[in-house]
Amino acid sequence: MNSVREPKPDLHELMFGLGRAAREAAAVLARTPADTKTEVLKAAARELRASAKTVLRANAEDVAAAKAQGLTAAMIDRLTLDDKRIEATAAGLELVAALDDPIGQVIAEWRRPNGLTIARVRVPLGVIGIIYESRPNVTADAAALCLKSGNAAILRGGSEAARSNAAIHACLARALVAHGLPAAAVQLVPTQDREAVGILLRDMAGYVDVIVPRGGKGLVARVQQDARVPVMSHLEGICHTYIHAAADVAMARKIVVNAKMRRTGVCGATETILVDRACAATHLQPIVADLIAAGCEIRGDGPTQAADARVHAAVDADWGKEFLDAIAAVRVVDGLDAALEHIRRYGSAHTDAIITDDPAAAERFLNELDSAIVMHNASTQFADGGEFGMGAEIGIATGKIHARGPVGAAELTSYKYQVRGNGQTRPS
Repeated sequence: MNSVREPKPDLHELMFGLGRAAREAAAVLARTPADTKTEVLKAAARELRASAKTVLRANAEDVAAAKAQGLTAAMIDRLTLDDKRIEATAAGLELVAALDDPIGQVIAEWRRPNGLTIARVRVPLGVIGIIYESRPNVTADAAALCLKSGNAAILRGGSEAARSNAAIHACLARALVAHGLPAAAVQLVPTQDREAVGILLRDMAGYVDVIVPRGGKGLVARVQQDARVPVMSHLEGICHTYIHAAADVAMARKIVVNAKMRRTGVCGATETILVDRACAATHLQPIVADLIAAGCEIRGDGPTQAADARVHAAVDADWGKEFLDAIAAVRVVDGLDAALEHIRRYGSAHTDAIITDDPAAAERFLNELDSAIVMHNASTQFADGGEFGMGAEIGIATGKIHARGPVGAAELTSYKYQVRGNGQTRPS
C-alpha cells in the first residue's frame, strides 16, 4: 500500500499547471535566439532598478516578520536587501546577459573513416525546479541562468522572503512579456504550503528535468531524500583554511578574517581554520586575536586555548559543523598530511584553501584534495560563480555527476550528438 500522503487536489492541479506551462515555455526557449535572451536579461535589470523602491518595501516587510520570528542575525543578513544589493543583483543580470550563449556550442567534433561527421552540441536541460531559502537575489540569479541556458524555471523560495521574491519575479515577468517570450519561462510557486514542495519533488517527473536545492542542510537533505527527478546540489559548505608552515603571517591574517567574517552566512565562508604546528608560535595567536576582534567566537583545541584565554573549548561536533555564523573552529595540526586528513574526514568537498609560500606544498594540496574548489593564497569567499566570471550561479555542486563547483549557465545544459552523412549505411 502506498504510504505517501495524497496531495490536496487544488494544490496538485496548481503545481501541475505550473509544470505544463513550464514545459511549453521550455520548447519556446530552446529555439529563442541568443540576442533575444540577452535583451530580456538587460530589460530585467532595468526593471529591477526602476522598481527598487517597491522591492525594498516588500523586503522590509519580510525582514520585520523574520525578526519577529526570531531568525538569527546571519539569516537576517541573507534576507536583507538594500540599494547596494539591489544594484548588485541588477548588475548580475547584466553580467549573465553578456556571457556567451552556451546553447548550440560545439563541445567536440570529429570525422569517422566512413565519412560521418559527429558533433557534440550543447542543448538545454528543459525545465529546472529551484528550491531555495532566505536570499531574494537567488530569484534573479536563478532566472537569469536558466534563461541564458534556454531552460524554463519553476522557483520556490523560502517563506521568509516571499514578498521580496514576488517583487523581483514581477520585474522578470515584465521583461519576458515585453520581448514576446512566455511569462511561464520563469514561474514562482504562488503558495507557501510546504506540500507544494513535496509535489514538485515526488510527482512532477513528467514536467521537471532536474531539481536544484539551495539552502541549509535540512532543505537539501529533504530534497535528496524525496526527489524522484535528478538533483544537483551540495549538502553543506564546511570550508577549511589551512595555514601551512610556510605561510606569510600578514597574508594569513588578512585572508582568514575575510574568509570567515566577510559574510558568515554564505556557503563559501571558512568554518574551520587549521594552523600548522611548525608556525603556531608566530601565527596562531594573532590570527585568533584578529578573529575575536572582528566579533568571531573561537572554539579551539588545547593549543588554541593556550594561545588566547578567550577561546572556548571545541567539542568533536565543531570540527564538521557549518556554523553559518560568527563562529569558527580552530585546530593545530602536524603538517600538510595531517591537514589533508582532517579535511577529508570532516569536510564536505565544497571549498578548501591553503595559505603558503611553498609552491610544492600548494601543488600537493590542490592536486590531492578532492574538493569541488581548492584554493591557494585566497579567501574561500571567492567560491562564487560571479567571482569565477560566470555572471552568477545557482549554487556550488559538490557531487561528481554532471556539474561540480559553481553551477552557471553552461552547467545547466546537456548535450546531444549531431551526425551528418552523405548516404552512409552500416554494413550487415
